[in-house]
Amino acid sequence: MILGILNETNDKRVSLLPEQAEVLTKQAITVWTELGAGIQAFADDNNYVAKNASLKARAEILQQADLILTIHPLSSEEIMQLKSGAILVGVFQPLFHVALMKQLASKMITVFSLDMIPRTTRAQSMDVLSSQANIAGYRAVLLAATLSPRYFPMFMTAAGSIPPAKVLIIGAGVAGLQAIATARRLGAVVEVSDTRPAVKEEVMSLGAKFIEIEGAADASKAGGYAVEQSEEYKQRQQERLAASVAKSDIIITTAQIPGEKAPLLINETMLNSMRPGSVVIDLAAATGGNVFATQNNATIMHNGITIMGNSNLAADMPWDASKLYGKNVLNFLQLIITKEGNITLNFEDDIVKGCCITHAGSIVNERVMSSE
Repeated sequence: MILGILNETNDKRVSLLPEQAEVLTKQAITVWTELGAGIQAFADDNNYVAKNASLKARAEILQQADLILTIHPLSSEEIMQLKSGAILVGVFQPLFHVALMKQLASKMITVFSLDMIPRTTRAQSMDVLSSQANIAGYRAVLLAATLSPRYFPMFMTAAGSIPPAKVLIIGAGVAGLQAIATARRLGAVVEVSDTRPAVKEEVMSLGAKFIEIEGAADASKAGGYAVEQSEEYKQRQQERLAASVAKSDIIITTAQIPGEKAPLLINETMLNSMRPGSVVIDLAAATGGNVFATQNNATIMHNGITIMGNSNLAADMPWDASKLYGKNVLNFLQLIITKEGNITLNFEDDIVKGCCITHAGSIVNERVMSSE
């Protein structure tokens, strides 16, 4: 079997680092790495060759590999180059790319999208969303500290006293919890808003204050995501958040709903209540953003407030992000590759079934089918 590792066009990460590729070569799997695939993650081509991987051009991998690893979706033109029956493994956001999934199905490609893996205890070691969100939350706070004109910690100096920064974090999932922990380590005073009352204890254990808003819809089965709330709740939420937004120096938002536009949580009026020099990091920018004026993959200035929209902050720490992502991938591949290096697809396995999007010419994932 030939397994191909592609170079990510607009991402510094790579699907497998050299030492992870070696795990597969020891299983008698032929590993082809696209030229330059790991360079931005500080793993050059020679590192892969030293681990018994072969260097190949992108077109050759697309046309001949039996299983291809790529973090992001391929273009329509690249899909046409894939050989029939090939397997594609990555993070494809199929609920937003249904047309591409249909094209892949028509080419008889089996697609496994790791962002659709069930968020169960057994699947934790394959949970790419959690491993990458943890990095994103950490990076968000460091970027906010860099962009802010104010200290994070309190200082008592001969020249006067500096109060600690006030940080508001919206969403206490994996990214939010890491953001809380990092902001607290830097000495900030942290408030947190989340629609799930169950996270209150964890938020408070990290030294942050939890903003309680009654009447939220049950999100306990949403896999760490937000769920759509009633208009009455949204009104209460905005009223309660408005006071916290106005006094915050830093805001980090992480709320997303699978397959839907991110909820707008900070409107123009709330944003304009922040003082000049404040910083907003919107991690939901790719799906519309939680903040008025957010632009994806851009940093803008709005009335003296810096707003950064970036849903791919994990890519800014490419070595550790690739290391964790690669481990997630290896753990998943153990479910579909035998110890002898042969592909075997067991759709009785809830993880294999849960993240399989296309197979045998059809879209087979119920969530993707219902979003058509």
